[in-house]
Formats: sequence, C-alpha cells, structure tokens
Amino acid sequence: MATSVAGEEQPSLNGIISEPQTKKLTDLPTELLEHILCFPVLKHVDVCNVSCCCKRLHDVCHGRGKVWGHQYKLRWPRLQRFYRQNESCDWLREYKTRHRVGIQIRRTVESISKRFFTEVPCVGQVLGDSFAEIESLGMPEHFCEDELLFILNSDKRKSLTLKYYAKKILYFLRQQNILRSLKTFLEQPAEQQSALEGAVLVDQYCNPLADITLDSISAQLDEITEKVKKMLRIKNPSHPSLRIAQGNCSVVEDFELQRQVVCALNSVLYEQLQYKGNECDYYNPLNSYIHQVLLRRTGIPISLSVLYMTLARKLGVQLEPVNFPNHFLLRWCQKPRGSEDIYDFVYIDAFGKGKQLTAKECEYLIGHQVTADYYSAISTTEVLLRMVGNLLNIGKRGEGNEKSYQLLRDSLDLYLTINPDNVQYLLLQARLYFHLGIWPEKVLDILQHIQALDPSQHGAVGYLVQHTLEHIQHKKHPVTPEVKRRSYPEHLEVQYSVGLIMKHKRSGYNCVIYGWDPKCTMSQEWITTMRVHQLSNGANQPFYNVLVQDGTCRYAAQENLEPHSAPLEIGHPEVGRYFSEFTDTHYVANEELQTRYPEDMDETLRTVQELYHRLMPGSGNQEEAPATDQNNHQAMSM
Repeated sequence: MATSVAGEEQPSLNGIISEPQTKKLTDLPTELLEHILCFPVLKHVDVCNVSCCCKRLHDVCHGRGKVWGHQYKLRWPRLQRFYRQNESCDWLREYKTRHRVGIQIRRTVESISKRFFTEVPCVGQVLGDSFAEIESLGMPEHFCEDELLFILNSDKRKSLTLKYYAKKILYFLRQQNILRSLKTFLEQPAEQQSALEGAVLVDQYCNPLADITLDSISAQLDEITEKVKKMLRIKNPSHPSLRIAQGNCSVVEDFELQRQVVCALNSVLYEQLQYKGNECDYYNPLNSYIHQVLLRRTGIPISLSVLYMTLARKLGVQLEPVNFPNHFLLRWCQKPRGSEDIYDFVYIDAFGKGKQLTAKECEYLIGHQVTADYYSAISTTEVLLRMVGNLLNIGKRGEGNEKSYQLLRDSLDLYLTINPDNVQYLLLQARLYFHLGIWPEKVLDILQHIQALDPSQHGAVGYLVQHTLEHIQHKKHPVTPEVKRRSYPEHLEVQYSVGLIMKHKRSGYNCVIYGWDPKCTMSQEWITTMRVHQLSNGANQPFYNVLVQDGTCRYAAQENLEPHSAPLEIGHPEVGRYFSEFTDTHYVANEELQTRYPEDMDETLRTVQELYHRLMPGSGNQEEAPATDQNNHQAMSM
C-alpha cells in the first residue's frame, strides 16, 4: 500500500518556489482512515495486513475500534441482536472467538457423518463428547447456533450431508434451551403461569427450527383484541374493557358487560376472522401448535380454548379451563363470589364457535354422563399435559416413519419434563429408544429410574436391560458394512445405480436410489404381504432402496422402476445422509455411500450422459446449430 503522496511545487508568498511536500496516508485524520478501512471490499485478512504496516495504522485498527466492529457486523449480521447499540466491545476478540467456534463446529459436523452413517443418528448421544470440548472453551452458545445457520443457508444444492447433520445439531441445541425455559416456567407459582406461554413452549419444542416467539404470538392476539374492542366500542362506547391497557389484568365484574365481551369475541373470532374447529383433519399435529392455529385459523378444542381464554382475559373476563373428556371446554362463572356448583357455570365450546352450554348439554356433547369432577377447573400444568398427551397419541397413530417417530420422541420429552415420574411413559420412552436402536446408555438410565419408582415392572425392565446390554456389547464390535461392486458376477443384473432419479411405473411416485440388492432380501412374510410373487420376475430380481418424494423410504423391484424423464430434486429429509450434492440430473453420493457402492458413481455418470445428453446445455445439438458452426465442424472433421 502506498503510504506517501508527492505534492506539486507551489510558489510561496515571497515568490520563491518551495520544496515539494510529501503527504503520508497516516497523516489523514483517524475518522477518515477508519472510513477507508471500512470499505466492503476489505476483508479481515486485509485489515490484519494493514494493522501490521506501522504503529499508526495498528492503533487505528485497535480491537475496540470502528474497523473491527464493522468487520464483525459485516461477516455475522445475525449476531447483532446480542449487542446493545453503540456498545463498547472488544470486537477483535469477539471476531476471533466466533471464528474459532465456526472451525470447531464444522469439524464436529463433518465427523458425525463418518461415525454414524451406519446407524440411526441420535444427536443427543452424538454430541456428548463433541460439545463438551466446545463448552470447555467457554464460548457463547449463540456463536454455535450462528455457524450452524450459516451452514444451512449456504448453496441450496451443495454440502447436503453437512447441512443434514448441522440441522440435527441445531434442532437438538434449541430443544435443550427450550426445555430449560419450560423447567423455569414450571417452577413459577401456579397463579403466575400463563397457558399461552406454556402452549408456546410446547410449540417451540416440537418446531425448534421455526421462528416462534411468545412476543410474536402475543402481538397477533393483541391485534385480535383490538378488533374486539372496536366492535365493543360500537355497541357500548363506555364499556370498561375499552380502558384496559395491554398487559393489564383488570377484571370486569358486571355480568351484562362480560356477556357483551363474549358476544363481541365470538363475532370477531368466528364470523369476522373465520376461526373454526378442524373436523376434517382432526389428528393433524399442526392443530396443536399455537402459531399454526393462528396462521391457519383452525385447531382442536384445547388449542382454540387457550386462544379464546387468553383473549377473554385481555378484555377483563375470567374463564377457566375444564379437562372435559374427549372435548376440552372453558367455564364461565355466573355467580358474583365464585362457586363450585357445576350448575353455576356456563361452559364455552371454543371448538364449536364459542357455543355456550349447560352442564347437561356438555354430556350430550360426548354422548355419556360424567361425574362432577370432570367439570372442575384445572391448572396450567394440567392443560399442558393434556395438550402434550394429544401429540403423544398422534405420534402413536403415525405410520412408523421418521416424522411420526420424531413427534413421539418430542412429545415424550415434554410429558416427562412436566411429569417426570410417569412410569407408563417412561417405559414407552425406553421401548421407543430400544426399538430405534439409539442411545442405549440413556435407555439403561430410564430403566433404572422405572425400577426405583415401580419394582413391579421388573419383568419388562429386565427384558429391556438384557437386550440393551447386548446392543452395547454389539456396538463395541461393529460389523464392517458390505461393499457392493457392480462388476461382481452376482450383480450383473443390477441396471440402476445410486443417485439416479427414478419414477415408479405403477404408483407414479418420484424417488432417488440410495442402495440396492441383487435379489429381494426381505422376509417371506413381507414378500407375501407386498404380493411380490405377482411380479413377472418375482423376488428373483434386483431390488432398490429409494427415498420417495413424500418422505417415505421404500424397497422397489427393478421392473417397477424407470429413469425419470425430467429429473427433479427429491424433498426427503434423509437425502443429506446419503448424498452431498444435487446436480440437476442426479445426486452425488457422499463419501460414506461411495465406500459402500464404490463403482456406482461412474455408472451413474454414464447413465446420466446417455439419458439426458440432449437436454444438457452445451450438448452440441447440431440440428439447430448456425450454418457457420456447421461449416466449422465440417472443416475440423476434414
């Protein structure tokens, strides 16, 4: 860098020509130097080099100065929310720390693929040792999250394996933070616990990668509250609810004024905004997530009741949650001093557009009589248990795919955080982990806890302990995965290779191949159930492991598959576990998959060249080439 400038000869006042003046870059004011060094074209390496030129520039680039602050904010803009505006900070130190965290995170993510390719990855088990090293450095956790987000937001079609594990790690880290928040929430006195806040924590835990905050949910409810106030203002301009400020917990005592609030709330929520119970897709887990209920304006009784109850309280009407069997309700006391007589309440069905019911009519709702206990108000903790219990039942009803297992695991984690000594669900959690073959050490801890709580479970516990110990012993001597070479004589009938985009001839689904067998390796029961014998070649033909566009994994016969005429990306959550990149025509197998199928990538490239050569840019379609190009080709051929 030039540090001096030669000035022109200038006449002095007495007419004598003065000596040429030399101006140095370092003679510029500090503010101007900082402005120059903050130009976007300069990277952190450039700033380091400049600061080594001389003491003056070194002082301008000091750690707490504007230059390193600019470099930090330019490279990691998402981290700015963790700093106060104009905060005095050692930006150089922060930059170095964030840089080191990034390197360590990438090493961790890259190592996971090699260690856990052959088994179902459980991130909690995977990260035990890896994150202990990061935590020992005392680095902020939000630096880790920022690097993971940086990986996830990079080129969409590349680094798929890196993104696959980065996503799992981010999922796990956020869930651990949410669990800590939930435990803090449960430690609060019951009267200070908000059903809405608890429902948001459940929503966040099941959707940790979504941008869900209590503030954003509350802001949406405030907007609905303002709509209700607007309607109240038309009916009764002096209504006391109009004077209730946001965040205030004032109560309207007069029953007629309360009735006006409830009528206005029903009108806005169900007529104006068109909220309704989701009768057509009742068992969709989205019905239980508050942010989705607000987005889709539909839900199940308990989620709609939480919204309804929160809105009513913002307007000065106290409603209580009722754990009614098969249909969650709210109750509204009609006595001035409160009562425990079930006939002194009106029961509100938020699922049924705010319909008001008597105690007897509630029984008609479910078709049978119940005892008075079911009409009692319940605590916020019990509301959350009912909400999580619904998600648990949905997970049990699932199709046994990755999505349903994840929901079952998440809802079990939540339920056992709220009620840690429930033996039934502890045993279910142990069986689930055992079935999935993940985290055997945690399974043993769960079983030990069950045995301490209920010794009568020794039969089930003993069986699981024995087989879990066998699993741990088996892991100490892992079996080397089979390497399948296409050139082997027994594999000569295999036509397709891993990474090819295929279409199922009968079912019509799109998929990508991630494995194959020269013959069907499934049990005789599966072969009979799937009617494999009805195929022209039966089970005596190659079968392929495929990831399907709808998120399922299937085992398809060769005669039922054909290469896709127009290759497309397969939106399956497990794609990154097997492939590193999508290249418009096929997926590129990652190192681990290539180790298992060492000759497949060459075959995939050959097949792609044959199938899609004419469609690829620059393929040399001579029919449409200009005459001059044709002449050139002819000349070259001659």
